[in-house]
Amino acid sequence: MLYNAYELQRAMLGNAAAWASAGAEMLVNPMLPFGNTEISSVMSSALNVFAHATASRGKPAFGIETVTVDGRCFPVTESIVARKPFGNLLRFDHPGLPKDAPKLLIVAPMSGHYATLLRGTVARMVENAQVYITDWADAKMVPESAGRFDLDDYIDYIVAFLEHIGPGTHMLAVCQPSVPAFAATALMGAKQHSARPATLTMMGGPIDTREAPTTVNDVAMQRPLPWFAQNVIATVPMMYPGAGRRVYPGFLQLAGFMAMNLRSHMMSHYGMFKHMIEGDEDSADATKAFYDEYRAVCDMTSEFYLQTIEHVFQKHSLPKNELMHRGERIDLTAIRDTAILAIEGERDDISGIGQTRAALHLATHLPDARKKYYLAEEVGHYGIFNGSKWRSRIAPVLEDWMAKHQRAPLKVVPDAASGTRGS
Repeated sequence: MLYNAYELQRAMLGNAAAWASAGAEMLVNPMLPFGNTEISSVMSSALNVFAHATASRGKPAFGIETVTVDGRCFPVTESIVARKPFGNLLRFDHPGLPKDAPKLLIVAPMSGHYATLLRGTVARMVENAQVYITDWADAKMVPESAGRFDLDDYIDYIVAFLEHIGPGTHMLAVCQPSVPAFAATALMGAKQHSARPATLTMMGGPIDTREAPTTVNDVAMQRPLPWFAQNVIATVPMMYPGAGRRVYPGFLQLAGFMAMNLRSHMMSHYGMFKHMIEGDEDSADATKAFYDEYRAVCDMTSEFYLQTIEHVFQKHSLPKNELMHRGERIDLTAIRDTAILAIEGERDDISGIGQTRAALHLATHLPDARKKYYLAEEVGHYGIFNGSKWRSRIAPVLEDWMAKHQRAPLKVVPDAASGTRGS
């Protein structure tokens, strides 16, 4: 019933948005007698804001066509290099990259938004690296015949993508995937897997949410797991390929995030309204572009969502060394040569300060020389991986870390004293 009610509302608002858009154009049509009046401009701007806020949105495109490096412009090529039911592996590169350019796997969040939320991350890193990114599927578009997708599968996908790219790959996990990326690195380290990442960078990730809990953490802790299963899980309706699949709908995730900063979102739309009245189209378009991406949401499988609530936010399974993967306990001490960089934003209201840094303390058998922490001052959650501060201050830290640990991971061999040592 929840999903059907949403679809009914979406259809109604879609029609209203179309009428509002048409009305906005009519009000400023110079061929009409009221087309050049001040009141018509104000009314048109108001209708445009309403139309933009209520319009339906599909999956956005990355749209990264060119990159400029050292004053030279190069065409960027985007391609699908591996296909899986719940997500593809995309590659971005350009002819200006040297043959020994580092390989970087960006693990995008599966948290209600598409991987294109990291468009700015990809655009900046592709300047100097061959970039791969996990392009997660919208669960409502995946037929039930494809089976389940849970936290174990997520970890398996990361391992498979690293295997596809090959040894010496660097990995960047943004927010939510920090936990499965950390776990995958430990699993591969324990097996001395040749494709284990050379470096792992985690940005704003909930490694240990007991550190500086935020509103997001509090919401996940306030109710027992059965409550989430009964109240926020819905069945995909018949109009989608994934009909019958149980999911956590993206529209609920979006509603939650909007409610967290409702005043800020309202002021942003009011600002867009004022820019339109003043004829400042560039500023208005910038706000529109942000919300086009922010409101483009997708569904998660119920099993993945509920396991994330349980193990990441309620039981803290990974930092307690209790997280299991297909019957095998994740041993974080198995990370012995993958260099770890933890990045946090000073103003992050989703992952509090210390939650990501906890990874450095948990990797107890990793030498200090292979650990680094960076606190981005005056940066919020989205500013960690997007915007001017990301491009000018944070990305160079990541690039320097990758360059310092560019060579393939050390081979780990047993020694008599400790059982293992780096060679």
